[in-house]
Amino acid sequence: MVQDFDAYERELWDGRADAYEKGFARLTHYMIDPLLDAAGVAEGTRFLDVGTGPGFVSREAVRRGADVSAMDAEPGMAEAARRNVPGLDVRVAVLPEVPFGDGEFGAVAGNFVINHVGDPAVALAELRRVLRPGGRLALSCWVMPGSGALAIVREAIAEAGVPWPDDIPEPPFMEYGEPAAFRRLVTEAGFGEVAVEEVTWEHVTDAERWWELGALARIGTNGVIVGRQDAPTVARIKDAYDRIVARHAVRDGSPDGRVALPAHALLASGVR
Repeated sequence: MVQDFDAYERELWDGRADAYEKGFARLTHYMIDPLLDAAGVAEGTRFLDVGTGPGFVSREAVRRGADVSAMDAEPGMAEAARRNVPGLDVRVAVLPEVPFGDGEFGAVAGNFVINHVGDPAVALAELRRVLRPGGRLALSCWVMPGSGALAIVREAIAEAGVPWPDDIPEPPFMEYGEPAAFRRLVTEAGFGEVAVEEVTWEHVTDAERWWELGALARIGTNGVIVGRQDAPTVARIKDAYDRIVARHAVRDGSPDGRVALPAHALLASGVR
């Protein structure tokens, strides 16, 4: 039986803050400055960081001189954000709940969070509510279905002959992971001057570390699927992973095991 998506997400990320911070969160670093630029975050901006995770977006916003509050659905992520950004006002809340007043912020941004909510349209309405008139929204998401860095473990699972579990729900955001649909979603939520930009980059990392801090640490759905398998099946998946990830090996004299994984995201912005 397929789980409720929001309930699945809470189970998916429970206790994963440390592994996420050390691994997958590093992939999302590239988008922090473009995200904050799109939201117009600068000295004195009253800013809300939605789905802060380990607080990396909040930390950069503080460096810019913004007055920052943050929220995350996972208590462990909120704790990590407090550790990384001393004094940060961070609340534990699950979108579409936004525990702040109407028109409280001049800018709201979320780095790869809108694709983790059960009802993206309702979540956007709440984010619009806490923006003051003229305030800016910026949201990043992965191009759907995921490719490159996001897809390597999934490709390995498929190559090893492991079927997709019947009980894992498809993300409701899946239909919006391309520019026209994402633009339409944000526009229909009542935002003006909506723009969607495609962004690509390469994430350079160690292939073994990417496996250990992703698949073996049960990060994301791919990690959940790997974690359900017996040892021989995990070994088959790992063999497939090694073959696939080798295509992205860095060949410039870097230490063995370094790979440059392609990433492909969308950045949407709009004005209340």
